[in-house]
Amino acid sequence: MAETFGFELVSPEKLLLSVDAEMVTVPGDAGDMGILPGHAPVISSLRLGVIEVTKAGGGEERIFVAGGFAEMSNNKLTVLAEEAMPVADLKRDKLEAKLKDAREDLADAKEDHAKARAQAEIEKFTAMLEAAA
Repeated sequence: MAETFGFELVSPEKLLLSVDAEMVTVPGDAGDMGILPGHAPVISSLRLGVIEVTKAGGGEERIFVAGGFAEMSNNKLTVLAEEAMPVADLKRDKLEAKLKDAREDLADAKEDHAKARAQAEIEKFTAMLEAAA
């Protein structure tokens, strides 16, 4: 049996996943990081992207995250995600509609904070569509 380590994915609402993993790839701000058992301690902020989990004994999970932090220590990886959802739950038609709305919000925005919020939503829904492809 392959070596494993503990992996937990937590969102503001709840614990989304708690498994023994053989490997986890996280979308770090400096690039994707592959985490294996015995990985050196590390803390990284996360960008929009997909966490790929290879579970102990086989099976994979793909979860979209919209920012957060990852910490590996004592052979356990914990991801605190600002927002997370399984890639399988991403529906193209709904995401395309939300992206269209965000683009309209950006076009209508008069104040800088409203423009920034709309631009962030555009980036998030674009990344979600890429993950769903």
